[in-house]
Amino acid sequence: MLVVAGLAGLGCIAGERGGAGNDGARLTATVARVVDGDTVILSGLGRSRLIGVDTPEVHGRRECFGAQASAFAKRMLLGRRIRYAAGVQGRDRYGRALVYVWLPDGRFFNELLITAGYARPLAIAPNVRHAQRLRRLARAAARAARGMWSPQACR
Repeated sequence: MLVVAGLAGLGCIAGERGGAGNDGARLTATVARVVDGDTVILSGLGRSRLIGVDTPEVHGRRECFGAQASAFAKRMLLGRRIRYAAGVQGRDRYGRALVYVWLPDGRFFNELLITAGYARPLAIAPNVRHAQRLRRLARAAARAARGMWSPQACR
C-alpha cells in the first residue's frame, strides 16, 4: 500500500495551487461523508461524483482494490474543507453533482486517485477537460505497478 506522504512525487501537480488547470468557479465545501473512492457527500451540494475517474466498487458487486480506494479517499478527504468545480454537465443521471476536487494543499484529487493507482480514467462527454492527462497518468501508474496495477494488489 502507498504511503500518503510519499504521493507528492507521483506526477501530481503538488506544488502548484489549483492543480491541473482552471475549471471555472472554485467553490468550497466540507466532505461530510465518503461513499466510496469516487463518490462523496459535500456540504451544501450533496452526493457528488468525481469527474474523470472510476474506482473499483465496494457496494454490491465488490471489485478488487475497491476497499483500498475507498479507504484512501476517506483518509484524504473525510472532514476536510476542499475546493471543487462543477463539470460542464453539472449532474449525472443519478442526480449526483459532477465535480473536480482539490485538496486543501492544492493537489488535484481526481488526478491523485489515478496517479496513485486507485482509479482508472473514465471520460464521459462533455466532462472531458482532463481526460487526456488522466489517461497518460494511468498508463504511467500501470507501468510503475502502483496501487491496483501492482501484481500483489488482487491476490
